[in-house]
Parts: sequence; C-alpha cells; structure tokens
Amino acid sequence: MSTPITLTVGDITLTYNTGHMGIDHGMLFQERDRLRRKSSSIDYGHFEEYPEEDVAQSEICFCRVLGSMIPRLELLGYTLSAVKADYERQSALDSDRYAEEPTRHARLTFEQFVAFIRAHPVRDLKDEYNDGYEVEFTEGRGRFSGEPAVTLLPEGDPFRDMGGYSERSHFGNLIDFLAPYSILRILAENPANLDLEVVWDYGNFVHAGWAENEDFVAGARRTQTYLIATEGTSDTHILKRSFALLRPDIEDFFRFIDVEDRHPFSGTGNLSKFAEGLIKIDVHNHVVFVFDNDAEGVDTFRSLQRFTFPVNMRAMVLPDLEELRSFPARGPGGVACSNINGSAAAIECYLDLRLKDRPPPQVTWTNYKESMGIYQGALDFKESYAKAFYNTSPEAIASGAYDARKLNVVLAALFTQCSEMAAQMHHHARVSFLDNLQFTESPSMIATK
Repeated sequence: MSTPITLTVGDITLTYNTGHMGIDHGMLFQERDRLRRKSSSIDYGHFEEYPEEDVAQSEICFCRVLGSMIPRLELLGYTLSAVKADYERQSALDSDRYAEEPTRHARLTFEQFVAFIRAHPVRDLKDEYNDGYEVEFTEGRGRFSGEPAVTLLPEGDPFRDMGGYSERSHFGNLIDFLAPYSILRILAENPANLDLEVVWDYGNFVHAGWAENEDFVAGARRTQTYLIATEGTSDTHILKRSFALLRPDIEDFFRFIDVEDRHPFSGTGNLSKFAEGLIKIDVHNHVVFVFDNDAEGVDTFRSLQRFTFPVNMRAMVLPDLEELRSFPARGPGGVACSNINGSAAAIECYLDLRLKDRPPPQVTWTNYKESMGIYQGALDFKESYAKAFYNTSPEAIASGAYDARKLNVVLAALFTQCSEMAAQMHHHARVSFLDNLQFTESPSMIATK
C-alpha cells in the first residue's frame, strides 16, 4: 500500500495523498518549523524489527501551532471575510441545488456556523476508532446526533463522505465543504483551538522513496510575496529590519527594492512615477507603495487616486498616530507643539525618539505646500534615530527597552493592506474559476442540470 502524505490540524486530516506529493503546503511554514515529531502513522514496530533503519527520517515534518499560522493564512488570502464569502457561496449553491426541497434548502448563517465551530473545540472531541460510530449517530446517539446545526451545514460535493469513525473525524468531514486553508482559518475562531498543531507529515513519505527531503521547502513562494516600494533608502531599511525584529513569523512574505547602492526611485515624485508606470503596464506582482505621512507624501498619495489600481496593487500613507498630534515643531515663530500627522511624519518619527544625551525630538518646518495650504516638515537629526534603531537588539525590543509601539502600528497597517489585497485576489480568482467552469460545461452537462 502506498505511504500517505497528509496535512492535519489536531489530527483532523485536511489533505491526503498517496503516490505523489499533492498540494504544496510549504508556504504555511518557516524553516524553523521543520522538526522531528512522533506520529501515529509510523509503524514503530517495523523499526524495532529493522534497527538498521533510522526512524528519524520518518518523523521529520513541518509543524506549527494554529494560532501562529493565522497571519500567514491571511497573507495568502484566507481572511475571515474571505472564508465568509466562500461559506456563503457554498450555501447559495446548496440553495440552488435543493430549491424544490424546502427542508434541505435552509442553511446556517455564517455567524451561526462560527458559533458551531466555537461550540466544539477539537480537543474535546473523542478520536478513538469506533467501527459502529455511524450506526450510533443514525440511531440518535453521540455528541452530534442532537446537534441541530449538523443538518443545516452546506454540503459542497454531494458525494463526499460526511460521516466518520469518531467524533473528531465526523466533525472534520462535516466542515470539509470548505477548502483546507479556509478550515484552518475558521477553526482559529475558537480560542480553544489556537494551540492545535498543524502538521505537514512528509517524513514517512520520503522514507518510502516517493520524494526527497529537498522537495519540501518552507516559506512564502515568490508569487505570494509582497513588494514594498518606499520613498527612500531609510524607509526600506527601517521597514525591513522592523519585520525581522517585530514580525519574524511573516517576514518571508515581504520583499523590498534593492537599495544597497542607492534607491532607484528615491523621493516622493519618483515613487509616484514608478507607481504610475507599474499600473499602466499591468505588472502581476503584489505591490504596496508606502508614502511618508508628511505633506509631500499625502499630496502624492491623493494624486494617485485618479488611477484605477489593479487588484494586485495598493498605495498607503504611514498611519496617523495620537503621539504625533502634539509634537514640538520649529518655525519662524519659534518652537510650538503641532499636529505633524499629514505634514511632517516621515518613517523616522515612528522610531523610539528617546536618545541618550540628546535634546527632545522636534521637527522643523521647511517649504510651504500651496496645494494643501500647509507646511512640509522634517524630523531634526533623523539619521541619529535611524542609527539607534539599526543598532538595537532583539532583547531590547522584547524587554521594551526600545519602544517599538509606533513601528508595530506601521506594520499592522501594512499587514492589513496586504491581507485585504490577498483576500480580494482570492475572491477574483475563485469567481473567475467558477465562471470558466460554467462556460466550459458541455451541452450534455447543462442539459442534465
């Protein structure tokens, strides 16, 4: 019998293949998730009988807890809103299929479906094999026999297995009308599920000779990454290091323009022209253009709104912050506290501005933006704040000795742009697939509907 390769969550099987690798799940994991783990699918008796064979290979897998996988799922397009859209699409298909059978027409709302997920933590479900489980369920015995939601769940493929050999396998089959990654995302809506292990169990598959370890690569694939285009070298270096220090769990999803020698599109105007060019030539990369939260950046961002951005491109301004609403600013009349959101908040303003043996931070007003009726400003000695950030350690970040709260807000805003983009692209791809499927149906298939 062929050795299976599986993706599981809490021992619920999401994908199962024999003889070939099947779906590539490497983007769900990072290299540090590759480890040895004992598995019930391994015949340990075999290794006791043949001690010359090393069990280590069979135990190799990718393993990550579900809670830490949520951001990666969302950057792949599996946000909760995307899962809701998929759920409602499946419900609509069922409604069309059973339009003349009212008792089979009703379906749970998505909110009721989430409540169903929350009512049944995976760890609470029995997983011992029971050969008579389906008979007991039919006779009205067991956890799900009295659960009214069971008969109101979408079916998806009407020929798929909706039974099981245990409570846990039955639960997995009941929600299997969703795609595997949608199942992972919806299970994460139950806090009790966040510590479940998501396992891509490939070691035994390699041991059996069906593949090589090198076939299983962790990390976001190039087509799943986001190119972050900024106004200058400093912006790029700061954002890149911010991901490494603050969000290492998703840093492999983000790429930056190579600025080791110089920034090829430095300055607000050049970044704007770069954005216009990419929009017009229909580049397929995922791109986010990030502008400073100053007068120049806001003005340019607004000017770009005259273009219709393709689904794979977005532009954003660094977020407004309460801390920047009353900030020392020097002008012709001296120093006064001003709201520098939208007028002087470059990326350096989001760093820790407490420098030893330095006066308090301030910005200086420079040129007047007549189109906006405000002055453009710049942070004094901004290079000093950037240098301090480059020299800070992960320990300083973790302990709070370096205040990274403002940077976390920036990364959260950038993450939102990317995950929303991914969800929108996921939706477009899904709709396009269904449209093509309908268009390519043969006349005989249409006639039998």
